[in-house]
Amino acid sequence: MSKKHHKDVPQEKDFTGGMIHSASCSYVGSTGEKELDDKIMQWAKSMDHDGNFCLLAEMLTTAVRLTRGAVTQGDFKMMNRALKEMRISSEVFYPYRKIKKVGIFGSARTKPEEVEYQTTVKFAERMREEGFMTITGAGPGIMAAGNEGAGKDFSFGLNISLPFESSANSFIINDEKLIDYNYFFTRKLSFVKEADAAVALPGGFGTMDEIFEALTLIQTGKALVYPIVLLDAPGGTYWKFWNQFVEEHLMRLGLISESDFSLFRVTDDIEVAVKEIVDFYSNFHSYRYIGDKLVIRLQEKLDSKAFAKLSKDFSDIVKSGEMTQCGALSEESGEEELAVLPRIVFRHGRNDFGRLREFINAINLAKTAKN
Repeated sequence: MSKKHHKDVPQEKDFTGGMIHSASCSYVGSTGEKELDDKIMQWAKSMDHDGNFCLLAEMLTTAVRLTRGAVTQGDFKMMNRALKEMRISSEVFYPYRKIKKVGIFGSARTKPEEVEYQTTVKFAERMREEGFMTITGAGPGIMAAGNEGAGKDFSFGLNISLPFESSANSFIINDEKLIDYNYFFTRKLSFVKEADAAVALPGGFGTMDEIFEALTLIQTGKALVYPIVLLDAPGGTYWKFWNQFVEEHLMRLGLISESDFSLFRVTDDIEVAVKEIVDFYSNFHSYRYIGDKLVIRLQEKLDSKAFAKLSKDFSDIVKSGEMTQCGALSEESGEEELAVLPRIVFRHGRNDFGRLREFINAINLAKTAKN
């Protein structure tokens, strides 16, 4: 497997960038019975092997309270099924956690002879050559094209149970990386959580839903910034007209910001789409929040002049203080794999994530320090 364009990613991948509070027993809560609380904590400590006993105790406490609260049997079944689907997803993706992945969306109605299908096959092939695995919805049409282009070894299929789509496509069926979901929301969580980029070909309501979901989560800071590419077949106008709608209605009415257009790229060129994704990770590695500090990890440190220019050009995203280049912070002690990476650290207001995307682009274009 080629590793030319990707580095090892954190073993513990937090797609929220550290916005979820650290595990603490102060969040466990209570069943209402101290004796039972003590038993749950004792049992959680005896079962835990990774220092997550507080989280385990909290989950057990929540489960007990569900059985005693205002929860119907239907709600209880739904919560249980959702948790089970999330567990299965994590188990399937875990062995491949250090390999970058691209999610591909598009119409299930696209036929193999259509140019959009062939465009998807070629794009997935190119991403495989760049060392990326592909995640699709496992169905027919564009989804099948994505799995065909990536090949089974480089494919995941997130299949949703629908009355009018009986099984997964032939390129992913019976593969160990095929996951069946009953709920769209658990399936969508896996798409956003596990992907390092998203690419959409022309599609219907489902495609619109997935793209707007990803854009909303990134725009609001609820998920990490990553590349979103809206890919047409050569000469296609599907996404051009979509972009025109966004410009003429959302932007003109002041419903989005100009920098939000930096969160996605519209193109009908496969190589432009591939470059958009690969270049995003050329020097930028990852980021997380520690309090109000944004910690951006790089593959290579920037030289002093390039960093000074970057600090000046993007002073508007600094809430207070100044940007600094440094090593790993003490609060990152639990992430040994990332300790060697240089950092850019500053206080961030957690808004205007389109501007943050522009900052990441600038990092990738900036000159790095010579060893």
